[in-house]
Amino acid sequence: MSELRAIIFDFDGVIADTEPLHFAALRQVLAGIEISLTEAEYYTDYLGFDDRGCFLAALQSHRRQASPTLLGELMEHKAHAYLAAVKQHLAIFPGVRELVHEAAARYPLAIASGALRNEIELILEEAGLRKAFLHITSAEDVTRGKPAPDPFLHAMAGLNSQPNQPALFPNDCLVIEDSLPGIRAARAAGMKVLAVANTHTVQDLGEADAITHSLADTRLQDLQARLWGAAQGRP
Repeated sequence: MSELRAIIFDFDGVIADTEPLHFAALRQVLAGIEISLTEAEYYTDYLGFDDRGCFLAALQSHRRQASPTLLGELMEHKAHAYLAAVKQHLAIFPGVRELVHEAAARYPLAIASGALRNEIELILEEAGLRKAFLHITSAEDVTRGKPAPDPFLHAMAGLNSQPNQPALFPNDCLVIEDSLPGIRAARAAGMKVLAVANTHTVQDLGEADAITHSLADTRLQDLQARLWGAAQGRP
């Protein structure tokens, strides 16, 4: 029988309130090549993708050539714009620090994100949360991003590589996500998903195994009992 034995967090939109910063940086860079992007378009069509996926989607939707050189330049410009914004605006969602510290005392934790590693590391260090995570899977670590299962399977493999870690399997892992591509990626990986309604409404997140309005309201024992059964989890 499986039980809750590890937790894998998405980053943008779950731990850090950075989606508005990603949108602003993406819009700024696209405007430089005469492609407009509205906020509604971003949250409907681009949320959950890594930078490469966002630029590919934007170029394809405007019937523009997506050469490797152009993609590389766009991603570099966007990374600079985003990091400049982060240094002026660090926002961690309510309840995140408390839940991460509680979870880290009981389970191995990882991050699986489409963000760049230096972006994730910077914010976690500033928030005092870096040491809670044994592994980080970032955009640089996988070829296929969400909604493919690769980021979550890579994160689980990273946890399994930790010293003295008993083997984890997908049905032992809880994923915490905020986007539809992320939920689909986790389910494709065979993992259970808690969706947090930070960027979508509860009504839009029905593909998840459980939904919460905020991580401040989340209780690990309740999730364990609901998704795995009360008798199977840790005391």
